[in-house]
Amino acid sequence: MALLVADLAGKEWAEGALSAERPTEPEAAVCEPDEYDRVVYRRIMTEPVVIIDGYLELRYAENCGAAFGLMRGAPPLARKVVFGVAAVLASVALFMMFVRGRGGKLFAVSVPLIVSGALGNLVDRVRYGYVVDFVRFHLQDTWSYPTFNVADIGITVGVVLLVLDGFRDAKRAKEAERAAQERPPAAAPAERAHPRETAEKPD
Repeated sequence: MALLVADLAGKEWAEGALSAERPTEPEAAVCEPDEYDRVVYRRIMTEPVVIIDGYLELRYAENCGAAFGLMRGAPPLARKVVFGVAAVLASVALFMMFVRGRGGKLFAVSVPLIVSGALGNLVDRVRYGYVVDFVRFHLQDTWSYPTFNVADIGITVGVVLLVLDGFRDAKRAKEAERAAQERPPAAAPAERAHPRETAEKPD
């Protein structure tokens, strides 16, 4: 929940500090290319905030795709259906596994990160039709990583932890199987002799 609040607060800050309202609405619909085949932002990008000169800055961006711009060129309805259904199903599935005690400690940490991140981006899609991004890594403007947000960070870290937990579960299962194979078989319990058979026979 804390990640969801931080994500929504970060996007709200980015809208106010890194962008401004347009005097008029763009002619094209949200995330639709205009007559020049360009997707025009709904808000005007203002000056970015430089954190590390030449490497890291906070710059406003509108992401019409999934995390890091995936499916950016898909039709709007397809994006909403795919992203909405995927976010809900993934969140419900992970939450049910979490409630049932599946996985280890890493799994328990990964679920809130992934669910909060998915919900944070889903809120933007329902509200705007796109996701607000604002964290940009680049190398002196010669190479740039896709702009992302706090939700994307949570999802990425959560997925990494989920994969690591899967490896640890597989390792534990193999170790348990190996230990079971190396353990000597339990000795069969000795049959108790019948009292009459052990009694001394009279001369």
